[in-house]
Amino acid sequence: MKFCSFFFLFFVHDNIFFSCPSIVCFICLWWCRRMAEEKKTPCLNERILSSLSKRSVAAHSWHDLEIADADAFSLSKCCIGPGAPQVFNVVVEITKGSKVKYELDKKTGMIKVDRVLYSSVVYPHNYGFIPRTLCEDGDPMDVLVLMQGEKDDKIIAVCVDDPEFRHFNDLKELSPHRLAEIRRFFEDYKKNENKEVAVNDFLPPATAQEAIKYSMDLYAEYILHSLRR
Repeated sequence: MKFCSFFFLFFVHDNIFFSCPSIVCFICLWWCRRMAEEKKTPCLNERILSSLSKRSVAAHSWHDLEIADADAFSLSKCCIGPGAPQVFNVVVEITKGSKVKYELDKKTGMIKVDRVLYSSVVYPHNYGFIPRTLCEDGDPMDVLVLMQGEKDDKIIAVCVDDPEFRHFNDLKELSPHRLAEIRRFFEDYKKNENKEVAVNDFLPPATAQEAIKYSMDLYAEYILHSLRR
């Protein structure tokens, strides 16, 4: 059984040619091996160090995304956003109205298909995660954007560029029907998989900010611990 607590927050190298076939084969084999070694997926520590040192490496959507003027802010906030935990960046994995459950592949940073929802439900709003955060279930902090035994907190947030929702500042400003819709979706979307989700209370903005700050700190501790090993 998963337990969901909802928190509310507003806001080419030089070309060399040889006439001898054996030499050409040797060069080709050596080059292929070299390229294969270079293309190995970097481990987490290498990804983080690479991102922080701005070396060329394929971006990982959890660890490496940066804002354009990142130098103006602390490294930990380049990816989350300078206004975190009040205002933050979100990587949207699933769009509103989708029956397909996409999720982050933590090894590669790709967004992959996890499953098609068994129940006759769709995601009521855009759904994703906050980069460079970590929760107790080992995943980044989940966000439901308006435009599970493990503790699996989720943030309800609004898009600051959406004129319909950006003026919302508190849970009380949402209609009871919308809250009931969100609650019912998370209660039902795993039922046909014989999994039960207990949705706990909807909590205020201050609690949401505390939860995000905690997930930011947990992520930082995890990275420091990994780098020391």
